[in-house]
Amino acid sequence: MTGKQKTRKSAAKRFKITATGKVLHRGHGVRHIRSSKSNKRLRAQSIPREVTGRMKMKIKKMMGAA
Repeated sequence: MTGKQKTRKSAAKRFKITATGKVLHRGHGVRHIRSSKSNKRLRAQSIPREVTGRMKMKIKKMMGAA
């Protein structure tokens, strides 16, 4: 007999699964050394992006939504 499936908390903090099943993540490289990056680049990084392909299925499995 197997136990309940647990959510990987590290994945839960980094990704979000929408109601339609898309997996979203934040852009990287926004936290430090911001002075050398343009405001346009920093704004673009703050927009959530969709994860696609095989990685999407792996993340869904980690989150218990597969």
